[in-house]
Amino acid sequence: MTSRTSAPPVRRRRISGVGLVLVAVYGILALAATGRSTVQILTDFSEAPLAYTLSAVAAVVYILATVALVARGVLWYRIAWITIAFELLFVLTVGTLSVVDAALFPRDTVWSYYGLGYLLVPLVLPVLGMLWLSRHRPGAEKVES
Repeated sequence: MTSRTSAPPVRRRRISGVGLVLVAVYGILALAATGRSTVQILTDFSEAPLAYTLSAVAAVVYILATVALVARGVLWYRIAWITIAFELLFVLTVGTLSVVDAALFPRDTVWSYYGLGYLLVPLVLPVLGMLWLSRHRPGAEKVES
């Protein structure tokens, strides 16, 4: 009698295709916003404390969103939704305020003018992130055997 050992199920990657591109763009924005805010805060924070603080907040949001998109589980899924919704709210708010009253932001933030300094990626990215999240709920990963 021959005993068969079955191979364990192979889990598909949580993120592939468009999701991988989305995570890569979030990662790039996290690095860019972190670098920008660090230089701004260290060199001339007193010139525009609100703008530079918002750039630091953007960096934290992008870092957290990147991690949350990659991590597995319901908690990380919720964190991804919260950070991406926060990002959309703030890019719309700061973007509108920077258009309506430019004096509020004597220096640009990541989210000024809806992220124009980053080719409007900060405006489009949370919408794409929300669409991706709505189609990739946790537990929906397929297991192949």
